[in-house]
Amino acid sequence: MSGPALHLAVELDGEGAHPAAWRRAAHAPDQLLTPRHVARVAAVAVNAGFTLITLDDGVLPPGAAPDPVGRIGAVERAAFVAASTSTVGIAPVVPLTYAEPFHVSSQLASLDHISAGRAGWVVTEEERPEAARAWGRPLVADADARARESADGVEVARALWDSWEDDAVIRSVATSRYLDRERLHYIDFTGDTYAVKGPAIVPRPPQGQLVVLGRPDRVPAAQLDVALVEGRDVTGVASAAADAGTPRVFAEVELALDTPDATAAERVADLERHAPWTDRGRLRHIGSADQLVALLGELSRHVDGIRLHPLVIDEDLTVLSRLVLPALSERRLVARPLPGTSLRSTLGLERPANRFAAAAAAPAGQEDAR
Repeated sequence: MSGPALHLAVELDGEGAHPAAWRRAAHAPDQLLTPRHVARVAAVAVNAGFTLITLDDGVLPPGAAPDPVGRIGAVERAAFVAASTSTVGIAPVVPLTYAEPFHVSSQLASLDHISAGRAGWVVTEEERPEAARAWGRPLVADADARARESADGVEVARALWDSWEDDAVIRSVATSRYLDRERLHYIDFTGDTYAVKGPAIVPRPPQGQLVVLGRPDRVPAAQLDVALVEGRDVTGVASAAADAGTPRVFAEVELALDTPDATAAERVADLERHAPWTDRGRLRHIGSADQLVALLGELSRHVDGIRLHPLVIDEDLTVLSRLVLPALSERRLVARPLPGTSLRSTLGLERPANRFAAAAAAPAGQEDAR
């Protein structure tokens, strides 16, 4: 683990983790996709002191009638949040099953520039066959094939982020030189299904490499900065964390909290009348804020962070900000991210050296030895 501070992330896509969460939202359904709503929810998370906001996404609608089926792209929402905040990290979910890794790497590098080094990336897969039709691509039905696409895509994105050395941009008006072409590099990637030559069309991100989060059973651990692990109880989470093999480990926790108007169990039962809360094999807390604080304290002995998935964002995020995070802060279990600090620095991750610059500086023969 990185130290005594537990890093808290919160998933803020849609109305919450429950498919019928919109029925308990504090606003009309037609307000979900407005900039004002996105900014308001992000502001609550920022003021609460969360380390990271994640934004789920996929090419297919997130639900079916009568539930809301609209969604704005996660990268676009992340850029909007990045431009209006200064401390919190922002990590959109971007599946790689059908997306072009070259374009994904460009979008994410741009997000890191917009946020001044606070961007991350949650790598996932498109599992539903309808996604292939939406992309106009051949179906990738096999789990191993989807994992290969994710692994290749992350490898390409990371190589493209390094294809510009840090000092490749000159911007010398006096000499009319704006780029040092010797510091731009081809990545020459060839995979099973595609090839990418490069270089990128966006300068190297401020962090050098964005913070990459994902499940270590879907993306090779060597390509991840943060493993997202699951388990139905603390023992299961601890076991998965011990096997992750990544620099940092975050546990996935779904939650429903007691509110002044209803208990957590009552709130869940109210929504279960309309649709089931999908069981994803994650640890699930249904109870009081104090009980959640105790649970997170127990988890802090096994993981570096927690990604929270609130039942209903409008209800649970308020309780998290007023009761849970302040209690964790009093116990010195969490620390607020500081203005001007990159997400990598907040998580205690070093800024990686550029692979091409390091190779050029290596003594003869040493490059082949690595």
